[in-house]
Amino acid sequence: MAITKTARRKRLRLGIRRKISGTADRPRISVFKSNKGIYAQLIDDVKGITLASASTKEIGKDAVNVEISKEVGKKLAENAKKAGIESVIFDRSGYPYHGRVKALAEGAREGGLKF
Repeated sequence: MAITKTARRKRLRLGIRRKISGTADRPRISVFKSNKGIYAQLIDDVKGITLASASTKEIGKDAVNVEISKEVGKKLAENAKKAGIESVIFDRSGYPYHGRVKALAEGAREGGLKF
């Protein structure tokens, strides 16, 4: 039986999560994308809490493309600065580092986050 795209992403995501973990000093940026939006959150895995987040809904956009993903990254960096966070670990959640995921990461870097 062939492996579906979602099953492959889930397997990759678990492999990534075995290797990285976020702390209060250096939280993990977790990315989720759908057909209608892109979502990112800063997670402290030690306490199991979300420290900051951003999404296409938060910036008031209904569609999603590379430019909007970059805006979400900048908004996430802005929210992180308010929470006192400057350094992060990037978790692409099994998605290829290309297109919208890459644009979100670049937007967060432009906003001042250090990976």
